[in-house]
Amino acid sequence: MIATVAVGTDGSATADRAVEAALDLAKQYEAKIVFISSYKPIDDVQLRKEQRDAPPQHHWRINPTEEVDAVLREAEERAAREGLAWASEAMEGDPADVLVALAEKHEADVLVVGNQGMQRRVLGSVPNSVSHKARCSVFIVKTN
Repeated sequence: MIATVAVGTDGSATADRAVEAALDLAKQYEAKIVFISSYKPIDDVQLRKEQRDAPPQHHWRINPTEEVDAVLREAEERAAREGLAWASEAMEGDPADVLVALAEKHEADVLVVGNQGMQRRVLGSVPNSVSHKARCSVFIVKTN
């Protein structure tokens, strides 16, 4: 039985295919879906520039995780439109390590990732690392 589906996303077109597959899986099993992502914070110089240039009422929106927050909000809205229970979380760090840690934290039964993208690393890909490290089942979606 699948009660919780976690899916890694970074907002890319390939990650979007993984999100779509995870939504389908969650609907099929009437499972909760958890959108997870890793991030690198916006550097301090860029952050200060954006805050300086933004109207004062929008300063609260400009933060080190603003890009990943927007990606997760969009995924949340998709789940809500499908009537699914959802959660989301992002953490700073290596993408594969973050996806595995957050899937475990949320007690995911399956972790869905795309077969490419998500900030490929020099030695091996994120999907490869996730498939070896995850304690739950891993569904690698063909995204190309």
